[in-house]
Order: sequence, then structure tokens, then C-alpha cells
Amino acid sequence: MENIGHLGEKVIAQWLIRKGYDILYFRWRCRWGEIDLIAKDNKSDILIFIEVKTRKIRNWDSDGIFAINDTKQEKLLLTAETFLSENSSFSNLNCRFDIALLNYYKKSSFNQEETTFIINDKNISYQGYQFCIIDYIENAFN
Repeated sequence: MENIGHLGEKVIAQWLIRKGYDILYFRWRCRWGEIDLIAKDNKSDILIFIEVKTRKIRNWDSDGIFAINDTKQEKLLLTAETFLSENSSFSNLNCRFDIALLNYYKKSSFNQEETTFIINDKNISYQGYQFCIIDYIENAFN
């Protein structure tokens, strides 16, 4: 079974696809770190680097926002710069950094049809979990 962080990334990816985004990369890595999702907003032609934080309900770090400190932002910037230097076809696009904050809980019963995503606005059922998108922050930092 996948870890909950990876499931959260898949949930956000599906949610963004429904909003008209193309998901280009999952967990893109380099020596500086990892970017959870890299997407393209086809309506505005913007390349988006997305950090996903998946937390249990009643967590200690405000649904993951405290984990996006100055050090984490610097690592994400360096990783994005490396991505752009290695993928020059994207270098002419405007870029932004978004943050997705998710809560989840494990459902008491698991329905076999939940191997697919059941999306109802910001509430998503998937693989026996109920996810809720607490916040999606566009252009969270520069």
C-alpha cells in the first residue's frame, strides 16, 4: 500500500485535472530536493510547482502550512531552477508555486469501487480514505 503522502499527491493531481490542468511530473527529484507535482495550466499557460501536505485531522502544524518554512521554500526554488535548466522547453513559461493542504481520515468501511477517485468539490474518497482539501494556495511564495 502506498504511503498517505503519495495518496494525497494523487488526490490533488486528480482534482487539478478536473480543473483543466495537465500534470506533467509526479515527485520530480534532483540533488536539491523534490517537487511533489509539476503541472501546466492550459488556460493561462503557467507552469506550476505544487507542494502537497497531507495531514490527519487535528494535526500539530496547521494542516502542513508550518512545514513550508524559509528553508523548504529555498529548496523548492532551487529544485524548480534545476528543473527549468534541465527542461528548457518550459523556460519561456511563467511559473508559480502553489501549496495544497489536505486532511484525511481512514473510513471505517472500504468500498471496492473506491479504487477510483470519487470527487465532490473539495472532498475526495480514494482507497478507503476520505480526503478534504483544506486550502489550495496559488502563488504561495516567490
